[in-house]
Amino acid sequence: MADTGKPSQTATALRKSAVARYLQLAALFRRRIETNEWPIDSRIPTVEELAKECGVANMTIRQALGLLEQEGLIERFRAKGTFVRKSNRRDLWCEVQTDWNGLLMSRDNAHIELLSKETGAKPTDYPSGYSTLAPSYLHLRRRHSHEGECFLLADVFIDERLAHKIDATDFTSKTSMRLIADIPGLKIVDARQVLTIGSADPEVSGLLGVPLGDPIAYVQRVAVAEDGTIALVANGIYRGDMVRVEIKLT
Repeated sequence: MADTGKPSQTATALRKSAVARYLQLAALFRRRIETNEWPIDSRIPTVEELAKECGVANMTIRQALGLLEQEGLIERFRAKGTFVRKSNRRDLWCEVQTDWNGLLMSRDNAHIELLSKETGAKPTDYPSGYSTLAPSYLHLRRRHSHEGECFLLADVFIDERLAHKIDATDFTSKTSMRLIADIPGLKIVDARQVLTIGSADPEVSGLLGVPLGDPIAYVQRVAVAEDGTIALVANGIYRGDMVRVEIKLT
């Protein structure tokens, strides 16, 4: 490609983001490995070539490559270059269900860890004008994992007037919707789910074990009881490299 003297699309995108450039570049390079643009055992471009392409200093490229080396994705050799050693591409094991029955199903071989439990809480993130909040909620923060890898961080709010009807062992074994669906005498008259895409902030990065700025999916689930109050608000954060959404259209 001819050098026009103009900044590349990559360089322009880097300047527009508030995230540190070496973190952006590390994410870009991981993606090149995941998509096989940089195949396993291949030698990647030199630091100088990447610096020119991305419009950054050599040191910034070295910082980004240093992160990939720590993750075992690449290996650097003096005078030989840098080689791809493995891909971090994962099977999209976790599927976000899009119907009521699917939301009640627990995932096989998934482990739910209860990080915290708080009474007298109220959700701050819920659909306004949709329904009314209960006087107070039981707040559960849960982390879901599969084969030792975390894939979901969830803040679950359950109407405290209903929470005492749930067995404590269910907090680490049932999906959020199943927790309220199994409450005797409770009738759910409306349930909704909203999915949006974002990126991992420092807290999410630490709790889910993903690099800062990596893609994540925010999924909010809300269930309304027969008396018109919100019985459940569940705000989940899924890591983007382990989740998929499939919707049947016909």
